[in-house]
Amino acid sequence: MLTASVGVMAYNEEQNIGKLLTALKGQSLENVEIRQIIVVSSGSSDHTDEIVAECAAKDDRISLIRQEQRMGKASAINLFLDAAEADIFVLESGDTIPAPDCVERMLAPFTNSGVGMSGGRPVPVDDPNTFMGFVVHMLWRLHHMLALKSPKLGEMVAFRSFVRSIPADTAVDEASIEALVIEEGLSLAYAHDAIVYNKGAATVGDFLKQRRRIYAGHIWLSKVQSYEVSTKKVGGILSVLLEDLKPTPRTLLWTAGGVFLEFVGRLLGAIDYHVLKRNPYTWEVSHSTKNLDAPVSHDSGARGAGALDG
Repeated sequence: MLTASVGVMAYNEEQNIGKLLTALKGQSLENVEIRQIIVVSSGSSDHTDEIVAECAAKDDRISLIRQEQRMGKASAINLFLDAAEADIFVLESGDTIPAPDCVERMLAPFTNSGVGMSGGRPVPVDDPNTFMGFVVHMLWRLHHMLALKSPKLGEMVAFRSFVRSIPADTAVDEASIEALVIEEGLSLAYAHDAIVYNKGAATVGDFLKQRRRIYAGHIWLSKVQSYEVSTKKVGGILSVLLEDLKPTPRTLLWTAGGVFLEFVGRLLGAIDYHVLKRNPYTWEVSHSTKNLDAPVSHDSGARGAGALDG
């Protein structure tokens, strides 16, 4: 049986952290044992810490690491890695919720000794009948289609315990872990049936904040760790976009709008890195991505989900 240490990175997640911990405690497990659930709260000024402490008092697997100031997500992840003790480390953002069988399905690929890292399938809870909801669903659906061909992992990932630290100045933590796994000679696995719910940006401003930060982070990754994620390549994205495109007036218009926003986000990210010399490993929160309500059940074969490089 595989053992898992789950690390949850949180900053002012009072709206979601209780639901997330409840979902982790209630995981349906057969071949996996969750030994630790470690929440690293980085400079939270709301009730995140109190909620985690209440949960920890009821379940001795849960513990809280308080980081007095925000020093970037990678810094928080390194605190988790220093405290984790299991065979497999699972990393999850504090603004997501795993489906009931997510951890079991995500760890299934590790029965193959050649697999060093796996990732689940992010599924957004946004309303696809709004423009931003459509864009979020479209981008995560493209992410899914690309990951089936060449694994690109994000939102919730698992990896072998040889990874004990990541670069503190990376803005794309999951991709940095991918690079370390590949460097070790191990492979990536996309666990498409391991569903993790998230909430995409509901405003253009929040969307662009995310996209420029992620693209600048991927430029940094290619320069510093000599690694490129599959979703950075425009040719592959266009291929699955055309495959996914449905020729209705609204779909064509909203798809064009989504492509334009992605282009602007990448342009801003390139300007940040190359011109302004910014490496945004501590970033401004996109508030519209918080407070999600995950569906009680899911159909992993029919749903899509949102952000190409996250």
